Amino acid sequence: MDLRKTATALIKFRTETGNLPETEQCISYISKLAEEMGATVEIYQKDKLAPVVLLSNGKTQDFDVLAVGHIDVVPAADKMFFPYEEDGKMFGRGALDMKSFAAVGLSSLECVIEEKLPLKFGVLLSSDEEKGSFGLEAFLKDHPQLNAKIVFDVDVAGSINKIVSRCKSPVFVRLKSEGKEAHGSTPWEGIDANEQLMQTWQNIRRIYPYYGKKEPKPADTWIDTVHFAKIEGGVADNVIANHAEAMLDFRLTEKSTLAELEANLQKAVVEGVSWQIVSLGKAVVMDEQNPYIRAYKRLAEDFLQQPLEFEYIGGATDSRAFAERGSVVIMHSGSGGGMHAADEYVVWQSVEQLAEIEKRFLRQLSNKNVGGS
Repeated sequence: MDLRKTATALIKFRTETGNLPETEQCISYISKLAEEMGATVEIYQKDKLAPVVLLSNGKTQDFDVLAVGHIDVVPAADKMFFPYEEDGKMFGRGALDMKSFAAVGLSSLECVIEEKLPLKFGVLLSSDEEKGSFGLEAFLKDHPQLNAKIVFDVDVAGSINKIVSRCKSPVFVRLKSEGKEAHGSTPWEGIDANEQLMQTWQNIRRIYPYYGKKEPKPADTWIDTVHFAKIEGGVADNVIANHAEAMLDFRLTEKSTLAELEANLQKAVVEGVSWQIVSLGKAVVMDEQNPYIRAYKRLAEDFLQQPLEFEYIGGATDSRAFAERGSVVIMHSGSGGGMHAADEYVVWQSVEQLAEIEKRFLRQLSNKNVGGS
C-alpha cells in the first residue's frame, strides 16, 4: 500500500467523534485495504456505541504484537478535511492525531503478511477515543481473552526523537450545583447555584493550582492537574440560577490514588454541590529497562542515527487498557504540532521513519532477536 495515499484518504473522512456515517465509510475503506492484503477483519458495534475494527493476520485472541489507535478526530472546519503538504508537513485534521499513524499500523500489517513473518499481529482501531473510548471498553469487555505481548501505541504524537514511558491517569468529574431561583433584584430570596459552583471551584483550585500560558510553568510538570472543561448555569440574565454544572478534567500521576481525589472533592464541595466521576483510566507506566523497550529504542536510534529520550506526558491513550492486561506498551510516534488546533500537521518524513522502524522491529522479533525471546 502507498503510505502517503492511505494517510491522505483517511484524513478526508470527517470522522468527528459521533459522526457515524463518516466513521462507517472510513472503516469500510480500511477494511477493504486490509482484505486486499489478505487480513482478517472484525467490525464490532454494540448498541449505540461507536464501532471498533480489528485487523489481523489470522484468527487469534492472543497477539504477539498489537498496534492500537483510533480514527475519530475532534471537530474542525471543513477545509481541514482536505489535507495538503507544505515544507515537508502534511496539514489536516487527524494528520497528527492520529490518522497518519493509523496508516503506519496498516503498513506494518501488510509487512507481516507479505513477508510471512511468524508473528500474530493485529491492528485495533476505535472510533470514539476523543470522548472516552466507550466503544473500545465494550469491545474489550466482550473479548476478555484478547491480549498482546507487545502493544504499539502511536497515539502519543510529539516527536520521533522521544519514546513515552509514562502517561497520566485521566479522570473526568461532573459537578452539579442545585439552588433556588428568584428574581435577580432580590438575591436574598434565592440560592445561587452559580455562586455555589464558583465557591467549589475556588476550593478545588486551592488543592490543584491553575497553570496556563501566562502563568509560571512548574519546574516538574509530572504533577496532578485539572482544568474546567465546561461550565453551564442559569437560564436568564435577571434570574438567580437554580442549577449549574461543570465538567472537570483531572490528569493524575501514578503516585496519586482515586481515593485521594475523592477525598479532595469531598472537602472542596460546598453545600448544594455534588460530584460524580464520569469516566476514569489508569496511568500507563512502563519500565524503561524492559528488554523489548530497550531493543526497540536501540533499533530506532540506529535507524535515526541519533539518541532517543524517554519522556512523560499528561495525555491518555487507549493502550492503558492493555497495560492493565500486562502488555509491554511501546509508546512512540512521529513529529508534528497543532494537535486539536486549526494548524494541525505531521512531519511527513517522521511518518515514513516510524513505519520503517516498526517493520524492522517486527522482523527482529520474528527472528527471536529481541529481549532474549
